[in-house]
Amino acid sequence: MKILMVDVDGVLVHGRPRDGLAYFTDIERDLGISIKLLQREFFHPHWAEIIIGHEPIEPRLTAVLKRIAPHLDTETLLRYWFENDSRLDQTLLADLADLRAKGTRLYLATNQEHRRANWLMKEHGLAQHFDGIFYSAALGCKKPSHDFYRLATEAVSLPREEIFYIDDAAENIESATAFGWNAAHWRQGMRLDEAFAAKSE
Repeated sequence: MKILMVDVDGVLVHGRPRDGLAYFTDIERDLGISIKLLQREFFHPHWAEIIIGHEPIEPRLTAVLKRIAPHLDTETLLRYWFENDSRLDQTLLADLADLRAKGTRLYLATNQEHRRANWLMKEHGLAQHFDGIFYSAALGCKKPSHDFYRLATEAVSLPREEIFYIDDAAENIESATAFGWNAAHWRQGMRLDEAFAAKSE
């Protein structure tokens, strides 16, 4: 194995730093906006295009907030979201560091829009732990599409069988395995060696 691809949410990142709960748990109390309203007015109609990079997040979110929460600006909401959805699995990070020290290249492989992907790598410091990131908005497609795995494979210039991948979504593992990657279904609390042993279960 020359490359390990790692999913973000549900594998490396688990909710709020202080308790692991979802980032929106206290959003109505903290920012004065209902998550149900935000889901209905922003995520449901616009997220599908944003997550594959067809639209930037800021204009759509700004327009929605002007209608449903005029007291709240886009940058405040994005910062709240990113900082409250950032609890790192430190045990996994340590295992990954050991693997990288032995020569394996590490990449994130994730469905993300541009802003959070950039925040994770630069502000949250994941660029120190990984050789790069492959994410849906940059690739123009999202997991579990085979195009996602194909574009990532082409970018690293290695045969697909040299790539191992961990993800918490079964459909992503099934698709990656069908494409030709080695893959394991990640479950919370696993260690990296357990994932390798559980390949394609």
